Amino acid sequence: IILVGGHLDSWDLAQGAHDDGAGVVQSIEVLRLLKSLNYKPKRTLRAVLFMSEEVGGIGGKEYARQAELNQENHIAANESDRGGFTPRGHSIELSDSLVEKYKTWKKYFEPIYADRIVRGGGGVDISFLEKFGTHMMGYVPDSQRYFDVHHASTDTFESVNKRELQL
Repeated sequence: IILVGGHLDSWDLAQGAHDDGAGVVQSIEVLRLLKSLNYKPKRTLRAVLFMSEEVGGIGGKEYARQAELNQENHIAANESDRGGFTPRGHSIELSDSLVEKYKTWKKYFEPIYADRIVRGGGGVDISFLEKFGTHMMGYVPDSQRYFDVHHASTDTFESVNKRELQL
């Protein structure tokens, strides 16, 4: 299984449009775009909309527990939890050989300047899969305005730029 995910919960101050409504939209959009291209994956692709990330990662813990009970093999997981801003790349926690393989895909991200690769994990929701050997990745958007909305009353639908989210 290759997982993409975000979480549905937010802080009470606002709607949670960037944290993490944008991640939810992005996760669903990955599957929609691949389907529209008639892409036939070699592996199961799954979008997961986690709950309770903001209160101890309860949804991610339960997802990992269920994956273990069902003996599911998660090869990779990519979480979006940094807002719906302009894409810049991905954080990855992979072996050096896999990092080199990932770099061969940079050409697909270069046209929108989203080809940056940084070391690091994917996020709270998917972190509970790491103990099973799952490769951890995270979507990295431009972070200049993230803390203008993070856990703030400004984290509203109006604060999401449609074009940035589409990218």
